[in-house]
Amino acid sequence: MADYTPSHASPDGADRMAITNQHPSTIAVWGGEEKPLAFGAAQVPIVQSAPFAYEDMDEWAAVALGQAEGYIYSRNTNPTVGVFEEKCRILEGGEKAIAFASGMAAISNTLLSLLSPGDRVVSIKDSYGGTSRLFMDTLPRMQIEVDLVETSDADAIDAAIAKGCKLVYLETPTNPTLKIIDLDRAIAAAKAQGAITVVDNTFATPINQRPLEFGADLVVHSATKYLGGHDDAMGGVLIGRKDLVQTVYEHREICGAVLSAFSAYLLLRGMKTLDLRVKKQNQTGLAVARFLNQHPKVASVFYPGLETHDKHDVAKRQMSGFGGMLSFSVDGDFDALKRFVGGLRYVHRAASLGSVNTLIGPPSVTSHVECTAEQRAELGISETLLRYSCGVEDAEDLIAQLEEGLKAV
Repeated sequence: MADYTPSHASPDGADRMAITNQHPSTIAVWGGEEKPLAFGAAQVPIVQSAPFAYEDMDEWAAVALGQAEGYIYSRNTNPTVGVFEEKCRILEGGEKAIAFASGMAAISNTLLSLLSPGDRVVSIKDSYGGTSRLFMDTLPRMQIEVDLVETSDADAIDAAIAKGCKLVYLETPTNPTLKIIDLDRAIAAAKAQGAITVVDNTFATPINQRPLEFGADLVVHSATKYLGGHDDAMGGVLIGRKDLVQTVYEHREICGAVLSAFSAYLLLRGMKTLDLRVKKQNQTGLAVARFLNQHPKVASVFYPGLETHDKHDVAKRQMSGFGGMLSFSVDGDFDALKRFVGGLRYVHRAASLGSVNTLIGPPSVTSHVECTAEQRAELGISETLLRYSCGVEDAEDLIAQLEEGLKAV
């Protein structure tokens, strides 16, 4: 499996102590917080202010015009949000980061600011439901051509990109079918056409995968999920090339989909344990997937850590862990699914993922609720598929509950 090596690491000298050269567990705690915080606070303060005041008019003008550092208005920048952005930037190894009110705000602002009528986008059929809606409904109305390719067909992805495009949008592992895209291959194809590559890294997190190291231009996250990890704050973040992030920032500044200071504080608090949580969820995800894969009442299991996954070797090469997300189908119809899900304990039947609590739900009411039944069918999303997000509970307890629940199928 891929090993994490701190970026820009130097064998000796002062640079080796820079936060960018530390391991993810250290960055998750200290990233963006190396300098003394306001009032000597040991944790990042919540700067709950819309405007920022200045006694000196010249200083105010210099900050407003970008000639000096500082803050003017929280729709533009905010100190608490800035720490969150910096922590995400360092974890992903990017040049710049900007935060949003939600993951979909990050995705939609990125696409709408980088694309224009007449442009062509290549993406995959297995993207998150909200993203799929953008590709199937929103962008075509703006006269932007969208080519959605079979996710597992690397040759088809290469061929679609080779026709020429402005942007390639990837998601790996995919939500909810856990398909894997060969990042080396797809990004190389995009670069050959001069296309911008955007990768949704929500499922993997920077603990398990860092797409920028494979040559991606931008990485996007729904911070609501693993980054925050506690189901108590919504947010999104975009990390990558400084020039592209700046373009998206200028769009977000006008559209106003900004992250609040309080949400940033909650996300920062959650990120302190990101490395611990994800490594635990990696272990639990593999254990649960192996249990389900051998159960006679389970029709199929989708998890890249299983040797039976068609892209297991690719996942093993580009990921340091396989994650806590999996999906599976039980034998029978939707009534059987309801009996199974309804009988589970120690699990939230809810439309999110990446939390300390285990969550379960069919894509029809979670990841792809925005899509019609026809669109889900077109995307290959079965109505009896279940998405399962492992929390940090004991794996044996979760497996025991699944085993008990399957008796109702």
